[in-house]
Amino acid sequence: MSPQGEKLYTESGLEGLHPAHQAQSINAVPDLPIAQIIPWAVAGLLLIALITVVARSRKPSSFVDDAVLEAVYHMSKATPDLREGFDQSSADRITSQLLELLKCVAIGITDAEGTLVSWDGEANDHYVDLTAAIGLSIRKHRREVVAHDDVPCDHRSTCKMKTAVIVPLIVDGEIEAVLIVLGRSRGKRLIQMADAVAQFVCTQFELARLDESKVQLQQAEIKALRAQISPHFIYNALNTISSLIRSDPEEARELLQEFADFTRYSFRTSGMFTSLADELRNIDRYLTIERARFGGRLEVRLKIAPEVLSVVVPFLIIQPLVENAVQHGLANKPSGGMVTVTAQDYGTEALISVEDDGIGMDPARLADLRNSHRTGAHVGLGNINARMRQLFGDEYALMVETAPGAGMKVTLRVPKFAPGVRTELPDYAAAVPPQESRNGAPAHARGK
Repeated sequence: MSPQGEKLYTESGLEGLHPAHQAQSINAVPDLPIAQIIPWAVAGLLLIALITVVARSRKPSSFVDDAVLEAVYHMSKATPDLREGFDQSSADRITSQLLELLKCVAIGITDAEGTLVSWDGEANDHYVDLTAAIGLSIRKHRREVVAHDDVPCDHRSTCKMKTAVIVPLIVDGEIEAVLIVLGRSRGKRLIQMADAVAQFVCTQFELARLDESKVQLQQAEIKALRAQISPHFIYNALNTISSLIRSDPEEARELLQEFADFTRYSFRTSGMFTSLADELRNIDRYLTIERARFGGRLEVRLKIAPEVLSVVVPFLIIQPLVENAVQHGLANKPSGGMVTVTAQDYGTEALISVEDDGIGMDPARLADLRNSHRTGAHVGLGNINARMRQLFGDEYALMVETAPGAGMKVTLRVPKFAPGVRTELPDYAAAVPPQESRNGAPAHARGK
């Protein structure tokens, strides 16, 4: 081959070659790429097939996961409304949430007598047609299923309702409400879904009743503490005040005011929580009266950290401990003694203690704090222990240190932040009638 032919081959490929060589070259050039492409093509097809199989296998799982997530989301949104109790407002929110959850035609809720309270969705004209089935469900305490063919309908061909499931919501053996679910199908799936949702709603209603019972129990315990405020204290306080009327009328007047403020705070009817500052202020009133009665036999020391004064504490949680220290620790000690009330910052908690250097007692008598308030050995000690454990958990039980002749120290820890614990201070001024002067003018107008 000439140099020129070589140059042409180099620069322009097949140009300048002999026709026979050209034919050979044309046939030979595609042979190598085809041999390489076929395996890669097969591998690509296999990869595509594998991806398709994996995607199809994962798709149902993804749908299930999404459905479960959506159900949990709607249930979590409905839970607060259900726990608030059953009324018109909560019923409207419940039907809306359940309609989104079940994706059915409509959701209805009636009261225990079958009167419609809320309806969300379509086909609300069929409620009248379902009243007989609702009444039967209430009387029999059982689920009723009504097919669309069994009710009158003017637009049967276009009506979206195919089945109505009526489930009574039974709490503690009593019907709280009735759930109505209108579905687009006639299968068992709708019935199962209605039963599951009804069980969920009943559980929330039961929890709402439990919350109400807990509140009532706490109120009863506070009433018990009020009843355990020693009648002897009231008698002795009034007796002390009356003895000072002639000898020291100014002090008698101040003590009477302290006594009035103490009883007004202790016997208030609203609020299960208060601030530590208000609780300590009431303790100061109590100790002021007791110091007047005991004279120099009773000494008081208060060591309060300012940063814990705003901590919310259960109402009447400290005063009974102070009364316990005075009445059982120091009253029977001839020389009297000292009561020390301490409140200090303890990280996320307030550490509160009431200590006396009185006669003390055998620790074995405090083995069961739950019954100590029933025996009368120590005013409200078991009651306070039960309240602390109920409100904050068993780890917040009272800690008692005592021995015969060594006094007693009761310590309690109060978390600075706890769910549902907030102070609701009553308006005392609204309950106090305006005082009048001798000439009939209101007390606040005397200077005018």
